[in-house]
Amino acid sequence: MKYRLISGFWIGLMMCAFGAPSVAQTASKQRYKVAVVDLMILKRQKLGAFQLAKDIGADGVEVDMGGLGDRETFDNQLANDSIRNVFLNKAKELNLEIPSMGMTGFFAQSFAERPTAVKAVTDCINTMKQMRVKVGFLPMGVKGDLVKFPELRPAIVSRLKEVGKIAEKAGVVIGIETALDAKGELQLLKDIGSPAIKSYFNFENVIRNGRDLDSELQILGKNYIVQIHCTNDDGVWLQNDPKINMKQVKATLDKMGWTGWLVIERSRDAKDPRNVKWNFSANTTYVKSIFQAK
Repeated sequence: MKYRLISGFWIGLMMCAFGAPSVAQTASKQRYKVAVVDLMILKRQKLGAFQLAKDIGADGVEVDMGGLGDRETFDNQLANDSIRNVFLNKAKELNLEIPSMGMTGFFAQSFAERPTAVKAVTDCINTMKQMRVKVGFLPMGVKGDLVKFPELRPAIVSRLKEVGKIAEKAGVVIGIETALDAKGELQLLKDIGSPAIKSYFNFENVIRNGRDLDSELQILGKNYIVQIHCTNDDGVWLQNDPKINMKQVKATLDKMGWTGWLVIERSRDAKDPRNVKWNFSANTTYVKSIFQAK
């Protein structure tokens, strides 16, 4: 039974990658690709996120599932076939990819305690399948901080095991963001024990807690990192941030053999943080100059 389950997971991934034409097949081949988050460019689940991302110079857009609040599940307009098709067609028209779906509503929720948490993630997985998106971003959030609330660990592990089975069957991967250091997160992933639950690595979390970025990446290793949020906290652009040596980060990822998406969330300049195009264009251009240099 275990063999059939894992085999089904990898078959699902192959179908996503090599089946019918999808958004993911429209962009050029790159070892590293750069995306922006629709929520952070103030276009949460809005069609205009694609044109803005194109103007910014990104290769793709991480599309959010919508608000959560006290609802049973996300306020997800992409469950509507006609709306979803408009989004997919726009991405294809602009030669943009959708590398991931974001469940940012969980930042302010308790994944461990919310009665409908697994249902909400399942709804995201269903939308991912319909949009042929292979990665979902699931933050544990402030109420699921295992450093502050270690007593929540058994519930989080149990629920993520359940989510992992659903994701495996769907042929997708859920990338989680926790407050743990790399050793702690690696152990958490091993306790969950699913190839469909991995780390969605965030530079900001590492830097804010005074840890070494390159060491944390290497501890987790390429097989446990599905995607990367490639920014720090707001204040200065990435190119002006003394806390990140981006060339060294690339050298580390190269050495690890990692390949994938670098998704820009923040690093907005304090002089004009609300100027979306100015800030995200600068960061995207800089990240591409490092990771996509010929």
